[in-house]
Amino acid sequence: MQAQPASPEELLASLEEASKDLLFPSESDHPLSPSRWDVDASSPAALLAAEGLAADTAVEVTTAGDFFAPVLEPPEEAGEAAQAEAGRYRRLVDLLERHLTDLRVYRVGRVAIDVYVLGRHPSGAWLGLKTKVVET
Repeated sequence: MQAQPASPEELLASLEEASKDLLFPSESDHPLSPSRWDVDASSPAALLAAEGLAADTAVEVTTAGDFFAPVLEPPEEAGEAAQAEAGRYRRLVDLLERHLTDLRVYRVGRVAIDVYVLGRHPSGAWLGLKTKVVET
């Protein structure tokens, strides 16, 4: 964390602006929604409890780098629009990495997967993004 941290509300507003009109690609593209968890989300079990999900729900934990990798570097032949969108994703990931510690991604469920990209804000709140990916 390098930058002076914004308040949780300021960071959520920045995430809202940075993710506006971005759809995360999968078999069904979904928007990225800024979210705040005022409860512990430091483990899969804690996140499941916070979201009211069964303790035996499938959860995969990965890094923000691994999750966002497919959208950060499109092939050169992808065109200007894809390159511009990749730049927006890079700025979004940079925003998360600059202002949050313990950044991680939880992929919850199978096929229609709820994705939580979250990290700890200096205030103690867990902030980040929610989206959904579909993988059949």
